[in-house]
Amino acid sequence: MSDPSLIDQELRAAEIAWKAGNEGKARVCARRAVILAVESWMATRAEPARRGDAMERLRMIQQHGAFPPSIREAAERLSTTVTRRHTAPFTIDPISDAHVIIAHLTVETSDRCLHEH
Repeated sequence: MSDPSLIDQELRAAEIAWKAGNEGKARVCARRAVILAVESWMATRAEPARRGDAMERLRMIQQHGAFPPSIREAAERLSTTVTRRHTAPFTIDPISDAHVIIAHLTVETSDRCLHEH
């Protein structure tokens, strides 16, 4: 299970990069924070561990029927590359999209852990 402090660390790094005008680094850090949350979520479910990079994990969220449309859409925006920003859904606020996804995964993980104990 991923340490919540690692997720917070990535989100803080994303915010610092964003404020410094480094949008690319902010997007990368936001994606990493989401991936850490996905790993925790998967560890509490019967989901098989999947290999793959951040983009593959974000695509998994987009296609997973267990997620509401708002979460799948946030994952799609966050996974859209900068080069496709004008032809596909693209987030202008990757940190907010990361927070939305992480909050959803955290609630699901907490609920599952409470029901198991």
